[in-house]
Order: sequence, then structure tokens, then C-alpha cells
Amino acid sequence: MGSEDSIHGLKTVTQGKATILALGKAFPHQLVMQEFLVDGYFRRTQCKTTTVKTRYAVVSEEILNKYPELAVESHPTVKQRLDICNFAVTQMAIEAAQSCIKKWERPISDITHLVYVSSCEVRLPGGDLYLAKGLGLRPETRRVMLNFSGCSGGVAGIRVAKDIAENNGFRPLSPERPYDLVGVALFGDGAGAMIVGSSPVPSIESPHFKLHTAMQHFLPDIEKIIDGRLTEEGMSFMLDRELPHNQDGVEELWQIYGNASSNTIVYVLKYMLEENKKSRDQNQQGNEFGVVLAFGPGITFEGILARNLDV
Repeated sequence: MGSEDSIHGLKTVTQGKATILALGKAFPHQLVMQEFLVDGYFRRTQCKTTTVKTRYAVVSEEILNKYPELAVESHPTVKQRLDICNFAVTQMAIEAAQSCIKKWERPISDITHLVYVSSCEVRLPGGDLYLAKGLGLRPETRRVMLNFSGCSGGVAGIRVAKDIAENNGFRPLSPERPYDLVGVALFGDGAGAMIVGSSPVPSIESPHFKLHTAMQHFLPDIEKIIDGRLTEEGMSFMLDRELPHNQDGVEELWQIYGNASSNTIVYVLKYMLEENKKSRDQNQQGNEFGVVLAFGPGITFEGILARNLDV
């Protein structure tokens, strides 16, 4: 994996090895209080409640007033949902990316590639073009788009960015459809962004995580454990009871954001940086190595062995 040295207590990285240089995130303005929505429904139907406390959602009272047909069960509303989603996704992606680029402290013209991950939109051209245009990226910026990878998409995007750097919701609830509650109860809206590059400039860039080996693996014959379908009413999800739900170490993020799908990995990494700073302030030693791991439909696992350069 190459040699690494320490200068003034900070680790330097092997030239040519990919690192995460900056992170950014963004959310809609609509904050959903779980107690007054889904968990209240669960209690009335004698179901178990979730551990989620708040989530952010694109759908607001203003949107529902503009599109009242969204509240009509079994009404075809794919066009309306895509119109809402495409606009909101682009705005959040731009906001998250701008926050990330600001922390990076290098000119936006230095960006050579854009890896765009989304499980929410269906359009041509894709959201990668609208993000590139909104940020003012150079027209020759090379774009890669990963669609409908689900919760593992964030780590898949990092894997693709690593290779590049190193080598160059809403619908009315129905008791007849209990799985409607899956999306309403667990999933939240948001956006995440990160800068990945190799051979960082010492005087400008401050790498946070060094990315070592990346892997992808799927478990055979269990494709239906996570099942998603695009219907006339929008996207529907079905999660098997055997699906693991372990948020060990990041319960606070789960409670605040719910399951933000592929964006979640950005929130987790930012949370780790904040916790590292607290540990340093208290003269405590944090974990140096870890596995960035996520799973999504398939079931597909995405994992990257990473070294924390901030400990």
C-alpha cells in the first residue's frame, strides 16, 4: 500500500492514492416530525414504531396544494412526481456540491470528472448534466451517472471516483398496502457531495480519508429482499423482514435523517470527522482503519477499506 509519514502530527499520503478531500451535504426545507406522522399511525394500528425521530422531505403543503392529485389513491401521477423530483434533486445536488467545493479551496476549473449517483429521477439528459451546468463546470468535464443503485450507490460512486482518480416520495397511506409505510417511515430526502482526488497539493488540500482496496459483492438468490418498482403512482418499495437494519455507531444520524439512501455515506463520513475533532480536543485516540460499507438492491454490497488521516 506504500509508505506514509507523519508531519506535525498529520499523516501524509502516498502519491497517486485516492483520498477524500472534502464533503458537503444539503436537505430540503421540509422537516418531518416522525412522532406526528408515521409513528402515530403505527401506534393506532398496534405496530412497532421506528427509531427515526426526524427526516427531511421534498413534499410540502405547498406542493400538495399545487398537485392535489398526489393525495388521491391509485391516481396516475408519475409525471407530476418526476417534475417535483427532478427540480428538487438538481437544487439539492448543486447546494451540496457548492458546499463541498468551498471546503476544497481549489478552483472549480480543476475538476476533471463528475460521478453522479441518484435513485430518484428518470430523465434525459440526466441529472449529471444539470448539476454540471448549475455548478459551471467546464463542458469537457467527463461525467459518469449511476442510476437506481439504492443504498449502496453512495459507496459505489466513491469506488468509481477512486478508480478515476487513481487511473486518470409521497403517496396516501393505505391499510391494504402496508408496504407503503416503508418509504414513508424510513426514507428521507437530501443530497451529498465529495471531492475525490490523488496526489493532493500539500499547501492547499487537506485529505481526510485514504481509500485503499474497493470491492463489490452480491448475495445470490435473494433479489426480492429489497424490491422496488416504478408504478403509475410512483416508486414503491418492499423490504423483507430478514433485511438487516444495523445502525451501530450512527444511531444519531438515523434518528435525524432516516435512511437517505446513497447520500447516507456522506453524512456518516462527515459525522466521523466531527467525532474525530472531539476526540482530538479531548486527547483521545480514534480508529485509524475502517471499512466504508453499504448494501442495496441485489443484495449488493459495496465496500472500501479506508484509513482515517485525521486521527
